[in-house]
Amino acid sequence: MAGIVPYAVWAVIIVSGMSLLAIGIFGIRSLIQGKVNPLTIVLTMIPMALLAVLGLVLGDWAYAAILAFLISLALTSAVLLLSGLKGLIGF
Repeated sequence: MAGIVPYAVWAVIIVSGMSLLAIGIFGIRSLIQGKVNPLTIVLTMIPMALLAVLGLVLGDWAYAAILAFLISLALTSAVLLLSGLKGLIGF
């Protein structure tokens, strides 16, 4: 049973990589065809850019991933709070 674990891990990594590649290709295609707002693409890329910057600066990619997640979570919470307050006040 222990002999199959490395193959299973590599299979998950390959499938995940192919999924990310497909998401990128179809996102670019939708952007070119005008089906999506460019601001949406930019806002979606913020966590990935944050991970890349933190990973390169810190050198520890696991710690950078945790920090990127926490920062993204805090930013998302702040934006949801501000959006709710905006709706409450009536802007």
